[in-house]
Amino acid sequence: MLTRKQLELLEFIQKRMMKDGVPPSFDEMKDALDLRSKSGIHRLITALEERGFIRRLAHRARAIEIVKLPEALEKKLGAPVGSEGGFAPQVIKGDKVDPPRNAIPVEAVHAMELPVMGRIAAGVPIEAISEVSHHVAVPGSMLGGRGEHYALEVKGDSMIEAGINDGDIVVIREQGSAENGDIVVALVEGHEATLKRFYRRNGMIALEAANPAYETRLLRDDQVRVQGRLVGLIRSY
Repeated sequence: MLTRKQLELLEFIQKRMMKDGVPPSFDEMKDALDLRSKSGIHRLITALEERGFIRRLAHRARAIEIVKLPEALEKKLGAPVGSEGGFAPQVIKGDKVDPPRNAIPVEAVHAMELPVMGRIAAGVPIEAISEVSHHVAVPGSMLGGRGEHYALEVKGDSMIEAGINDGDIVVIREQGSAENGDIVVALVEGHEATLKRFYRRNGMIALEAANPAYETRLLRDDQVRVQGRLVGLIRSY
């Protein structure tokens, strides 16, 4: 027997698998079941796995496979049944699935390797980093074919309302100037690097966060050096 929450989670996962072909994230599961933290989802997932309804695949993101469904849930969802009475995954043909909004067609992508120059603070500034930590493949269309580019891993949440999360990789075009409203890599007083919106205000430079929890920093022109402008973002799930 499954608890009500276990059934709700199993149904939610199955519906998402049937709709999108991939299971939901733990954050999406948490929101769907109106739980306060992801620890509750971890407990439910473990319980479903122990009872043989799902299987987790090691070393892969969102790697949840539904092995079987309760008979009542199979009838409710119209899920296909395998030869042994268990769940049989549906095959989704690529040409019948709507692509995500703003997705770049695979055949049109010309990937380029960019150096990831360490981490950049989207929060309190951290020491500027100029050593390559690794490389990342970036669609050529994201770069626009102009100027030199590099990538940085975001640390912090001060740009979260601009859609930039902790752990994201931001793609930066090297340039020494910026327009009001640009999201830039700013070098503060020669040693602190931060990712913020850039504004000129009353002869000062304003570095503005996209999170009301952080205050805007007002600095003299000689305290700030623009090192590049944000042109793209890469996120792993």
